[in-house]
Amino acid sequence: MPELPEVEVVRRGLERWVSGRTIDEVEVRHPRAIRRHTAGAADFAARLMGLQLGAARRRGKYLWLPVTGGGPAAQTAAEGLPPMLTPSVTHGLAILAHLGMSGQLLVQPQDAPDEKHLRIRLRFADDLGTELRFVDQRTFGGLSLHDTVPGDADHLPDVIAHIARDPLDDAFDDAAFHDALRRRRTTIKRALLDQTLISGVGNIYADEALWRSKLHYERPTATFTRPRTAELLGHVREVMDAALAVGGTSFDSLYVNVNGESGYFDRSLDAYGREDEPCRRCGTPIRRRPWMNRSSYFCPRCQRPPRA
Repeated sequence: MPELPEVEVVRRGLERWVSGRTIDEVEVRHPRAIRRHTAGAADFAARLMGLQLGAARRRGKYLWLPVTGGGPAAQTAAEGLPPMLTPSVTHGLAILAHLGMSGQLLVQPQDAPDEKHLRIRLRFADDLGTELRFVDQRTFGGLSLHDTVPGDADHLPDVIAHIARDPLDDAFDDAAFHDALRRRRTTIKRALLDQTLISGVGNIYADEALWRSKLHYERPTATFTRPRTAELLGHVREVMDAALAVGGTSFDSLYVNVNGESGYFDRSLDAYGREDEPCRRCGTPIRRRPWMNRSSYFCPRCQRPPRA
């Protein structure tokens, strides 16, 4: 699954290439790609017509584009639709993108050949000659339109209001995170992957931050002091910033930015995916252990397991 750095790379691309543009045409080519928009494809397309995309936003692994406007284009698109599907002038709405395991948001020239797994196409009312495409080989991801949380400055979609802020967010509260961490009575890797506690940290970057912190993934959260929590958060941010600098982590051709380019952080990983390779710190072979239907990679010398 793409994690925070990969999603942030896509967000930056969307902000550069599509924010501020007005939607002129919507084509839904596969119903599963809008299954989270429960009103269906016709409603999704009609409600987006004539709307202007705002600045792309992200919280953890979740990505959205606020939309504003409405008017003639939306009313024209509504002709012939049942009353329940008729769009109105819209405020407080956002397009939520769920990338799933293989979803891609690509900005392509309008005359570029369609991708084999093209699911949704958005064209714009301008002469820039590019369009936004949602491509998804495995069709686990999709787009949907949602109300936003009233008064929220980031126009947060209401369906993800329970998601915690991520450690790269300026509003992330380190002290509150520590207090919540201590109350959870769980183990540290489980806590890092709990999106209601801290968002955006997935399996790869959790292993990397724990390796840098010399912490075993099964260490109880109740044992953390404020300095230890601060050190861990520092390493989480370091890992994510380093991944962002090289475009994220791409283990296959499905993880790309809006221009279809892969990231290169996999070449700099210290723990994840390095089973039996020497630890870059002490030389001990990295070990892999099954963990919650995933794998955990760690150095048995630098990251000693907690005492029973």
